[in-house]
Amino acid sequence: MISGEEPKIFHMVIIAGRKQKDPLLKSLARSGGHFINLYYGRGSVKASFLMDAFGLVAEENKVMITCLLSRKETEAVFDMLMSEFHFDKPNTGIAYAMPVEKLSY
Repeated sequence: MISGEEPKIFHMVIIAGRKQKDPLLKSLARSGGHFINLYYGRGSVKASFLMDAFGLVAEENKVMITCLLSRKETEAVFDMLMSEFHFDKPNTGIAYAMPVEKLSY
């Protein structure tokens, strides 16, 4: 990345319970997500550990969704995750975005 230049493309990762897969995919597509990929996984922490440590109960089956977004789309998706999917509450999901320095396809 050229020094001082803000990134234009971001790689977003969203991890949530599988029950949220379809609504998340529809919302991402509506928000302009490109190259959307879907991975299935299983949480590795035992629910009893979470209960003891944080008072949480984990959903065992997870989905990880990745996609490419512009800066404006990334900000809109974060807002959507908070308002529609309540990612600001415990036990709902995790999302982060990393700037993409170079892209070749």
